[in-house]
Amino acid sequence: MSLRFIPAGLRALRSRSSLMTLAAAALLLSASASAQDTAAGNESTVTYPAEFFAQYEPYSVNDMLNRIPGINLALGGGGNNGGPGSSGGADRRGLGAGGDQILINGRRIAGKENEGNAQLARIPANQVQYIEIIRGTSGDLDVRGGAQVINIVLLEAETRSSIAAEVNVDRYFDGTLDPGGSISWTGQSGALSYLLSASAEPRYEFRDGNETSILPDGRANDIVERLEYRDQTTKVITSNIGYDVTLNDRVNFNVQLTEADPPASAQRNIVDYTTRPNPVVDSEYDRIPATNDTWEVGGDYEHTFLNGSRFKTLFIVNENDTESTREAYDIVAGKADKFLYLANQAVNKERIVRSTYSFDLSDAHALEFGVERAQTILDAQLQLGVKRAGVTSPAFGGLVPSTNTDALVEEMRYEYFVVNNWQINDRMSLESTLLYETSTIEQSGDVRRKRDFDFVRPKIDYRFDITPSVQFRASVEKDVAQLSFGDFTASVAGGDDDQTALAGNPELVQEKSIRYEANLEFRLPNDAGVLSSRVFYHDLEDVIDKVDVSTRTTIQSANGNIGDGERYGANLDASLRLGFIGAPQMLLTSGLQLEDSSVTDPFLGIDRRLRQAGRGSIRLGFRHDLPERNLNYGFNFNHGFYGNRKAYDIDKIENYNSGDQLTVFVETIGFAGLTYRFESMNTLEGERCRDRYRYVGGTIATGTLAEIEDSCSNTGIKLALKIRGTF
Repeated sequence: MSLRFIPAGLRALRSRSSLMTLAAAALLLSASASAQDTAAGNESTVTYPAEFFAQYEPYSVNDMLNRIPGINLALGGGGNNGGPGSSGGADRRGLGAGGDQILINGRRIAGKENEGNAQLARIPANQVQYIEIIRGTSGDLDVRGGAQVINIVLLEAETRSSIAAEVNVDRYFDGTLDPGGSISWTGQSGALSYLLSASAEPRYEFRDGNETSILPDGRANDIVERLEYRDQTTKVITSNIGYDVTLNDRVNFNVQLTEADPPASAQRNIVDYTTRPNPVVDSEYDRIPATNDTWEVGGDYEHTFLNGSRFKTLFIVNENDTESTREAYDIVAGKADKFLYLANQAVNKERIVRSTYSFDLSDAHALEFGVERAQTILDAQLQLGVKRAGVTSPAFGGLVPSTNTDALVEEMRYEYFVVNNWQINDRMSLESTLLYETSTIEQSGDVRRKRDFDFVRPKIDYRFDITPSVQFRASVEKDVAQLSFGDFTASVAGGDDDQTALAGNPELVQEKSIRYEANLEFRLPNDAGVLSSRVFYHDLEDVIDKVDVSTRTTIQSANGNIGDGERYGANLDASLRLGFIGAPQMLLTSGLQLEDSSVTDPFLGIDRRLRQAGRGSIRLGFRHDLPERNLNYGFNFNHGFYGNRKAYDIDKIENYNSGDQLTVFVETIGFAGLTYRFESMNTLEGERCRDRYRYVGGTIATGTLAEIEDSCSNTGIKLALKIRGTF
């Protein structure tokens, strides 16, 4: 399906960044006299009191949210916070005004790994007073730019306390049983509120795969059978403590410690059919010890002045240490012969300080001024040893050194921003943002380079409540994506046995975009459901993909800027209670995403989609609650449209496809008042597949086709049993 009709209508909306800057600045400086002094109405906020969920006896906030129609839109399922040219997404550096759209008691959690969304499974349901779905904009919100914001309001009491615990066990495809569990303690004592939790979550994985390779003339080349194992248990300890110093002053302090060591191993049996008349069978084995440790500390202070204005400052400090070593062996006559050593170490550090001051100009106008300082550091090393003639080294696993890189990359970034919330009348609102960003990125080690950047990033977000149930939203935004430090330095190649390391590119510049989005949402009466439609068009500049960085002796590529592109599409979402067929306790959720994109390939000169960009997907979810039987069950299904999801590299073209995903669950409240939940994940055993076309003697444009690899792998069905209780 082609969606090229969308940009034709939207191209007329294109404007240069300078015009957008002037428009945003004009809106920010508009006099309050030009607006009606009308207080914001509450039609844009949907409130669910705790009593609404009582019949379901939920265990956590997550369980409560799962009963709300259209909650996937509020959690980000109906928007686009990442993607090409975006500064958003989970890997963003710094904090920014967007990000996690979850508030606890109207406040943003001073954390990244430990932000609001991570709290939803930890907060017991019996500690919640009500949940708000905020569909409008307001100067009182701690986050910006989200289509909707979820505010979890906890009970107010002089003293309250609750303990929630869960034990679980997962059964994997190869018969492995892996236990886990979590416990959290939530409460309040006078001016002190707290949430302490600890968890050990199983992340074991067994992947069964095979690869068939044929030569260009159709003859068999080889067959590779793979068995891959990852033995991981993610252990997390968190602490969130808040204290009301006075009626107008509050401090919060947050800590999170994570250990997620993912040691792995792999076995490969290779049948070589080019040796005629008898094929040769070769066996290989990989040992991949690995560690991954993360810690984060955050805190904030907020003061509310007598006139209602607010000052808030927060800090976040975190560090992530990862280390992995791959040692590959040929198994010959029962003996292991090492032929590859690949060690990768990386330390990522981040230090963030963010301060804001917000106040009301009038009943209709609110302004916020702020500044954020973020320092990010990557210290990475990579050693590659191979089996060949030369001097061996113990530091390279007893093999001959091939690559030895050491890089230190540091970014110092400042964001200065001003936000104007204008309640035009009781049905229309406009949020305009003007952000100025400066950054210095300095690289040392194998390459020494220092570069300065500065950007102006305006945004306009308009919302119109056509009726209390129908809302129209539109936004125009200039955005600048953040550079991945890993692209500056040599790194480990994944998923390709014939390519062990990737080249770096210190010449990269940021990917930029102008993003046009429009959304129409209809909330059915009596909480019967939500219907939503969204169209988007993203005009991309300096798209990042593979470019040629070959030397005289080696053909190789690295991530680089390949020119301009575009991305566009539409989302249709429906979440309905089936009361119209006499089943109001049944909730049906569906979504259709259609997407297309375009960029010029630097190797072939053809117009193609963005790297690994698909054509869209279909989602279907169903939930049936039977409160009178203390039972609920349901499923979640996802199907991605097949075809032309390709990645182009200098000497290979890859085409990716994945099978359908289905999760089925049943949950009941039984013995001792505990909740028992059974889940079946990847129930359809959807495979992850890839076709790879390799070229030799040049690039994909100048070389000749050497082989075609058809590879598929599957983790199989994963079964889980969870027992939960609140005390």
